[in-house]
Amino acid sequence: MTTLRINLALQGGGAHGAFTWGVLDRLLRDPEIEIAAISGASAGAMNGAAVKSGLVSGGCETARENLDWFWQQVGAVGDMRLTSWMMAFLPGAGAVAQFMEQSMPISLIDTASRSVSPYALGPFYRNPLERVVRRLDFERVCARAEPLLFVGATNVRTGKVRIFKGDEIDSDVLLASACLPTLFQAVEIDDPDTGRTEAYWDGGYTGNPALFPLFAPELPEDIVVVSINPMERDEVPTTPQDIQNRINEISFNSSLLRELRTISQLEQLIAEGRIDPGSMKLPRIHMISDDGLMNSLSIVTKLMPSPIVLAELKAAGEAAAERFLCETKPNLQKASSVDLRRICADG
Repeated sequence: MTTLRINLALQGGGAHGAFTWGVLDRLLRDPEIEIAAISGASAGAMNGAAVKSGLVSGGCETARENLDWFWQQVGAVGDMRLTSWMMAFLPGAGAVAQFMEQSMPISLIDTASRSVSPYALGPFYRNPLERVVRRLDFERVCARAEPLLFVGATNVRTGKVRIFKGDEIDSDVLLASACLPTLFQAVEIDDPDTGRTEAYWDGGYTGNPALFPLFAPELPEDIVVVSINPMERDEVPTTPQDIQNRINEISFNSSLLRELRTISQLEQLIAEGRIDPGSMKLPRIHMISDDGLMNSLSIVTKLMPSPIVLAELKAAGEAAAERFLCETKPNLQKASSVDLRRICADG
């Protein structure tokens, strides 16, 4: 049986990370796919930690069980879910998004997040994800065995991405990678390079996800990006919620687009004969996404882990991964399946 070694680049996007849950569940059921490394930010980092812990502990089936457990726990978080009692009557994730955007409690939460600092809670502050993340098995998350795991977080002081790996990764690192600054207090972590304690925010601002850790020579050249933030929206947003949602998407895609543009430029230079193709490693890029579904959702559903939304996102992720395996798996180890010049074109 052929073994196809790949790297995974997992985007962050709050509860929309359940889409990645479905993608990973389907990939883990394919006996030909072997995950060599994972780079993730925010929910992507948490998905990666759950997968790595499972693979090190008991293989693909244990990794799937870990993902199921993690998202069941996330779906049970009661924080910021003032309207969840109504969701059983709504037909799907798009309806949930529309309902929550129009509800008064959500409007109050949105207003509060822009006018009240999370530091105002003082000793009563607690990140609602903390009790879930701390239950992960970090001995296995930090193991030297593959898949290698890279977690990105944004240094508040410098505005630069920091990549955590190996035994640097703990619950604080995962919480830092998923720390939205209007909702959560920055996570403070010691930095041995600077000799000081640094504060960190969500990794999605500076690397969503960071691709460069996956360029290491010992890793395979195929990078599969699991995208949960739509690159394009046809309609110009006009409502306050839609405007804020699009700002969020653009912000969380900008770092990925910069790295993809660099790869595209290298491809062009090699094609023009200006760079020796054997002088550097040029990754092959693939993507799993469902922009149709993501365009029907919004920033509100990222913050509200309704079990209905999570289940629909998981199913969509499984379907997207199935399409990828049918259509793109034959190209693995051969060529990129993403038209980087089109994605990165100006304008």
